[in-house]
Amino acid sequence: MTERNTRPGAEKAVRWAFHLTLGARLKAYLFTGILVTAPISITFYLAWLVIDGIDRLVDGVLPATYHPDHYLPFSVPGLGLLILLVFLVLVGMTSAGFAGRLLVRLGEALVARMPVVRGIYSATKQIFETVLAQQSDAFREVVLVEFPRKETWSIAFITGTTKGEVQRLTDEEVVNVFVPTTPNPTSGYLMFVPRSQLVPLSMSVEEGLKMVVSGGLVTPPDREMGN
Repeated sequence: MTERNTRPGAEKAVRWAFHLTLGARLKAYLFTGILVTAPISITFYLAWLVIDGIDRLVDGVLPATYHPDHYLPFSVPGLGLLILLVFLVLVGMTSAGFAGRLLVRLGEALVARMPVVRGIYSATKQIFETVLAQQSDAFREVVLVEFPRKETWSIAFITGTTKGEVQRLTDEEVVNVFVPTTPNPTSGYLMFVPRSQLVPLSMSVEEGLKMVVSGGLVTPPDREMGN
């Protein structure tokens, strides 16, 4: 009697444990599938948005007579990006010559006469020249800075050595430091910090950006400790 009464309970417990184990496995497989496919899918989706946006931009500028889709029975994805790259290379080659430099100077002189446009052009040009210069130290070093208060540290990027009036009015040598916000690193705070108050990090700029964007979920390895 006792054996008959306990057997259904034992079988029920086994079935419950089996379903629990199966559910846990399915849940683990689901998370693994998301972890594998989500980064790849998002990367391809963002790349496709960029390529498609450039293709649409080139389609609107390029005359239909010269567009390859006018002669081909199908559209070629990424063709606009290729045309843009070729155009930029040709512009660079032309600007390197005497005639190209003369045209650039005439264009800059014309822009300099426009009250609002000249300020935007000057700032944009200076930013691109600073970031793209091979000798530039902009965004090439990751540091820790005490922000927003003492004993609270934030990841920051050195954007250059402070010059001009800011450096003249400070007692110590200060550097330009950009403190990005999470999860959008394009916004943040510009600070002028004495170099002695910065803690340099061995992580690369890419690793630092990943850590900022992920909110600390992605932590780069400690190269000093070997892990």
